[in-house]
Amino acid sequence: MRDAIRDPAELCAVLELPPWFAESARRVNARAHHFPLFAPRGFVARMRKGDPADPLLRQVLPLAEELDDVPGFTADPVGDAAAARAPGLLQKYHGRALLVTTGACAVHCRYCFRRHFPYEDAPRSLAHWQPAIDAIAADRSLHEVILSGGDPLTLGDATLAALVERLAAIGHLRRLRIHTRLPIMIPQRVTDALIGLLRGTRLTPIVVIHANHANELDAAVGRTLAHLADVGIPLLNQAVLLRGVNDTLADQVALSERLVDLRVLPYYLHQLDRVAGAAHFEVPVESGQRIVEELRMRLAGYAVPRYVAERPGAANKFSLD
Repeated sequence: MRDAIRDPAELCAVLELPPWFAESARRVNARAHHFPLFAPRGFVARMRKGDPADPLLRQVLPLAEELDDVPGFTADPVGDAAAARAPGLLQKYHGRALLVTTGACAVHCRYCFRRHFPYEDAPRSLAHWQPAIDAIAADRSLHEVILSGGDPLTLGDATLAALVERLAAIGHLRRLRIHTRLPIMIPQRVTDALIGLLRGTRLTPIVVIHANHANELDAAVGRTLAHLADVGIPLLNQAVLLRGVNDTLADQVALSERLVDLRVLPYYLHQLDRVAGAAHFEVPVESGQRIVEELRMRLAGYAVPRYVAERPGAANKFSLD
């Protein structure tokens, strides 16, 4: 993460893109003070040189459209603020709760629904998480805890282990779900020690990764996912339908088939959360529905993700397919 690319000019130079393209990105990045360019070099190496429309590049490069004020696109499109039960603890759905463990992430995805989240108010240490842990312990209806962020795997192993140990001590919890982009962005993060941590408690671990395009899933990522699958950790993928990234049938077929080959179940295809700064990524729902219907005709049922949207205050995700 220390070696990640933060300068649009450097990113464009590495990818052999024209200077005018870099200058436009630089101007936008200068105004994105709280959410600047941040892309690990291993991810950048998977991008096509000389192609400003590369689907991986589009996910990370600041574009002028981010500065447009588009009606209906807000700072909190999924109602995180209303779902807060304690500092860092969100609960939207019955039986499970989510801990915002960190604001750090291995990449700044330009469509991120938490790009405006007030991470400065979230807990930063085990002691600060204790009120959230106490709230989980007091609610016997909770059976599953989701670690999110940011990205929970940016935490050090010792911190992560201490948090998991305290959660495992809560008798009514049964499952621990990790939502992470690290196995995609920095696959070296998945070590024997991390796997031992995940498998070392009575909680059933589930890892949900986030890949939007088949080109993200290179050989190194494949080896990392195999490391997790080989020890019996269920792997699911959540993708976001993004204009110019994965909004064709061919893109979605390639992504689903690559995931299945790597023993990852395509879980959700999300309609874009309408976060301020990401309107240029939105794909009409009707287009997404056509893609998913055609996926059903091309692929086995287990390889077709559910097409869903999140509605603030709803008791579950809203099915669009």
